[in-house]
Amino acid sequence: MSYHRAAMKELDVLDAVTAKQQRNGVIVKVAGSVITRQRPSTAKGFVFLSLEDETGIVNVIVEPGLFDREREVCTNAPYVLIKGILQSIWNVVSVRAAYIEALHFHQSAVLPSHNFH
Repeated sequence: MSYHRAAMKELDVLDAVTAKQQRNGVIVKVAGSVITRQRPSTAKGFVFLSLEDETGIVNVIVEPGLFDREREVCTNAPYVLIKGILQSIWNVVSVRAAYIEALHFHQSAVLPSHNFH
């Protein structure tokens, strides 16, 4: 992501460290390589993504409705941009996604994720 940070800044996308420093309830944009996708059977359809950039990892919560609308992006895109509400509860920081978009970078830079499927 460091190669694309200038373009991300133009889109107001925060890096992982800066995103985690924001206050609870703020709308943020984050982006990164999807390193894990989880859809536990006990989570009532919620999907959890872990995005990694050059500064760290951001956890993302995808509600069932958004997942249904953006299934292809959620399950296959190696890099994503997320816009959502920062949620900080008991020092656990996540972004509750309201919007998800695939990012398209040069394919030689794609890293495989650890997926639920």
